Order: sequence, then structure tokens, then C-alpha cells
Amino acid sequence: MSTENPHVLYVRFQADAPLAEDVYQGLLALLGEVTPVVEALPPDAALADVRGALRYFGRDAAGLAEIVRVRALARYGVDCVVGVAANPMLARMAAHDAPPNTPGAVRTVPGDPDAVAGFLARKPPIALPGVGAATARALCAYGLDSTERIAAAPLATLQRILGAATARRVHAWAHGIDPAPVTPNAPARAVGAEHRFDHDELDPVRRRRALLTLADGLGIRLRTSGQIAARLGLTVRYADGSSTTRSRTLTEPTAHTPVLTAAAYALHDALGLQRARVRSVALRAEGLMGAELASHQLSFDAEDDKARRAEAAADRARARFGASAVRPAGFLDVA
Repeated sequence: MSTENPHVLYVRFQADAPLAEDVYQGLLALLGEVTPVVEALPPDAALADVRGALRYFGRDAAGLAEIVRVRALARYGVDCVVGVAANPMLARMAAHDAPPNTPGAVRTVPGDPDAVAGFLARKPPIALPGVGAATARALCAYGLDSTERIAAAPLATLQRILGAATARRVHAWAHGIDPAPVTPNAPARAVGAEHRFDHDELDPVRRRRALLTLADGLGIRLRTSGQIAARLGLTVRYADGSSTTRSRTLTEPTAHTPVLTAAAYALHDALGLQRARVRSVALRAEGLMGAELASHQLSFDAEDDKARRAEAAADRARARFGASAVRPAGFLDVA
């Protein structure tokens, strides 16, 4: 592993409530004042490669991170935790390494190999971005319960446990190597909603009820505004302040609540959160477009036709009698 100066910022914006779309866009524009290489990570984070801005500002990457913090607080009243490192993976891990429920901070992983190895050494496999619960369980079953042990294991051993492609990625991550670049993007138009539990939630049934409620609300908002969504994103925030975000492209762009609900359940179930203490769940409908662009696949399924007619009738009832006139049987009050 060669020495490389930190030049990637992972910025996680902190707020008492989910960021409004215009505030999030403003924060991304603020990052764009420092560097044009900004990758939006909705709903509350972004990556920035500041390599080309270091000489212009006469500061190192940590100094630029402090500029971002000060400007975000001054303009939007939003603090942020910033991870600074030589690649996106390490920067993300540095930001998530901040103690929960603490004010914003800048946390830097130095670029020399010994410092990177020391930073990674005692972290569990699940701390590596891209390692899910199932992969972590497989590694721990063979005694590879820390990043240090994974890094010391022969690649051939990892390949027997995980398969060739996954083993190569995990082996590189355990050595602090992440070849993925920061890819500038324009965030898709999106709408989102979040449910915060009264206490850290262990019950998967209550989490699914929250997802049902959020998906129903998103479907109503989309249909009311004459829009459809091409993708659905799920963000799960845990008791320690860390979070996981996953997204899924829908079979066809839609605003149909049962389709959104099924996608939300699938994203949640794929995370394998058997013992996770969940603080909140959020859904985000992405890739929005006008409903007139929808091309619904014809079906001979009578139940699907019934569901769509019932949904239209429920929308008419809500329009006449209010949003609470019709609700899912498993509805939860959303904060």
C-alpha cells in the first residue's frame, strides 16, 4: 500500500429533522464552491474530491473540511461530520467513527500505510462499507472477526469462504484500498419521508409497519403531484448513529403503493437486521418523472386491477375527507 495524502471528504450533514430538498441542494452547492468533484449521496451525505483545490485554497484537506463545516453552519444552521482520507471508503469510515450524539467534527485518516492499518485494525467486518450482515457472519464463522484478521488471511482462504469476486473486494478493503473514484453527479429529483421510533427498535414487525406507512405516504404524494418514481431508496439509522443506505430500481416507474411497499420490504429484508437496534427508517422515491410518461405493463391479474381501483377510490376519499380518511391497517404515526 503506497502513501497517498488525504484528499477525499465524506460529509454527513447533521440535523434534528430530515433535510428538506432545497436545503440539501444548497449544501451540495456549498461543496461545489470548494471543488467541482462532488458526488451526492442522498438523503444527507456527499463525497468530494478536493485534490485540485488544495493549492488554490492553500490548505490541506482537513482545512477545507473545516471551511465546509463553518459555511454549512453559517448559511443553513446545519453542522456536519467530515471524514478525510485518501479514498472514499476510508473517508466514510472515518466519519462514521465519530461518537454518536456528538456535534460535528473533522476526523482524518493519515495517508501512510501504518496509520491506515492502525485505523482499520480492530474494526469488525461489518464496519467495511460494502460488507453486509450475511458476509460478516460468514467471515466471523471462520474466526475472521476483525479487519486485521481479514487482512492477514490469504486471498485463497477468503475466496473459499466468499467466492472469488467478493473475496477480492473484501481483501482490498481490509487493506484500506478502494479504487472507486468520486463520481460527480446531479442528484435525481426525489421525495422522501422518515419515521423515528420512540426507542431504539428491535422488532422487525414494527419496522415493517413503519415502512408500510412511509410507502403509503410516498405513493399518495406522488399520485397527488402527478409523478412516478423509477427507484426507491431505504436508509436505516442505528442506535450508534451509523446508517445503511440501499436503493432498488423498480421494474417500471410507478406511484402504486403496493409496488413501493414490496420494494421497501425487500430492501429491509436484504439487510438481515435480526439484532440491530434501529433508531429510524427513511424511504426516498428517486428518479421522478411525470405520470404521463408511465407505461404500465398490462396484466391479466384481476387482483392487481382491483388493487389499483381501490387505490384510486382511497385517493378520492382522502381528497374529500382528509389524509386520515383511509389508512393502511398497519399504520404508524410518522414523526
